[in-house]
Amino acid sequence: QSQLVESGGGLVQPGGSLRLSCAASGIALQNYAIQWFRQAPGKEREGVSCISGRHDSTYYADSVKGRFSISRDNAKSTVYLQLNSLKPEDTAVYYCAGVEWYDSICPTGPYEYWGQGTQVTVSS
Repeated sequence: QSQLVESGGGLVQPGGSLRLSCAASGIALQNYAIQWFRQAPGKEREGVSCISGRHDSTYYADSVKGRFSISRDNAKSTVYLQLNSLKPEDTAVYYCAGVEWYDSICPTGPYEYWGQGTQVTVSS
């Protein structure tokens, strides 16, 4: 069964850091574009960061550029999202999604596989 499973969320103070993981099973992760989305209560889901398949090109939303970093470890079939300098407005459920994709530019959609989400709460 192919699936993505997120982990690493939690409660952190402003200015703190977290590392989210997106573990893949049943798919050849190196051939997949993986995008992290987030959705805060009452807000639309937004794309946060993406890493393309094969090329490992990366994309960041302006709101997280310079603070978040995405990476891939194909040997562990895992994509990571490092969250630094966290702000209260980063509070949301974070989801990873994947689609088999060979272009260097991440797709806007649709994504084939979705994780269940992990909660990130930034609060003092």
